[in-house]
Amino acid sequence: MRNPELSPTNYSLYLVTDSGMTGRDHLVEWVMKAVDGGVTMVQYREKTASTAQMIREATEIRKLLHTKGIPLIVNDRLDVALAAGADGVHLGQHDMNPATARKLMGPDALIGYSVETWQQAQEAERLDVDYFGVSPIFATPTKTDTGRPWGIEGLRELRASTRKPLVAIGGMNRETIAAALRAGADGVAVVSSICASEHPTKSARELMEIIRKERQAKRLST
Repeated sequence: MRNPELSPTNYSLYLVTDSGMTGRDHLVEWVMKAVDGGVTMVQYREKTASTAQMIREATEIRKLLHTKGIPLIVNDRLDVALAAGADGVHLGQHDMNPATARKLMGPDALIGYSVETWQQAQEAERLDVDYFGVSPIFATPTKTDTGRPWGIEGLRELRASTRKPLVAIGGMNRETIAAALRAGADGVAVVSSICASEHPTKSARELMEIIRKERQAKRLST
């Protein structure tokens, strides 16, 4: 379920923002440079800004992304997502119930849901969500409030057990994203690989090239 005015949902290269890395004054610029490099989806995740500032930033990013046909997801904050006119929200295990978010955002909203354990993934199968954020694949300094990493084998086993789109997050970079895609991820979520880069367009382009090569190899093998 999603905004019909946007391009079909493409989870391939999913950017999660971090103004602590980009600098708050450069956050919007970094997002759009990353989009120029091939980012297909953006999650606005900011923990330190005021609500008013979050709404301003998310609204500006959403307007710019929509000129490219790319959806904006807001992390956790349904109020900010609604106020900014975002295309969806990403919820964690301790956030609002997805059913409530769906009721408030409507049937076309994109709702993501983090799963950190097998039990959570099994329970989430009955939820009205559009994709799972599988977190973390590897331990990562950008998100420390998670459980034991899934690893590549855990991701592969989860892929075999669900038809939900899977976005791999946690330690995703040029050295690891190919393995995540081969294990069945529909996309990879990156933070520092782009937000901490001095050249976000170049970094996104390099990541997207790896993704394209993996997609092509998969097509040739089937």
